[in-house]
Amino acid sequence: QVQLVESGGGLVQAGGSLRLSCTASGSPFRINVMGWYRQAPGKQRELVATITRYRSTNYGDSVKGRFAISRDNAKNTVLLQMNSLKPEDTAVYYCNAEVVEVGAYWGQGTQVTVSS
Repeated sequence: QVQLVESGGGLVQAGGSLRLSCTASGSPFRINVMGWYRQAPGKQRELVATITRYRSTNYGDSVKGRFAISRDNAKNTVLLQMNSLKPEDTAVYYCNAEVVEVGAYWGQGTQVTVSS
């Protein structure tokens, strides 16, 4: 079993910044891709950003140029630096990890609220 623990959500004014962190722990494992997804009320869960073990990144169109994802393989941690936040970034943000030969795991989610 792998557990993902997220932190760093909160309330921020438009134009502000937040940093999300997610750490994986549990039985011995090797993670291929880690990433962040988000879900706003009444909307489907959508990609925010992903990063591979070799630090190849992919971003959702709505966050390109504003968000940056990074990763520490030794600590099984993924970070999401969110800058120039907009009210439309308000959502529950979920950490995701694809464990080699096991499958995908999700965190419990952390709320990000951006006020106008």
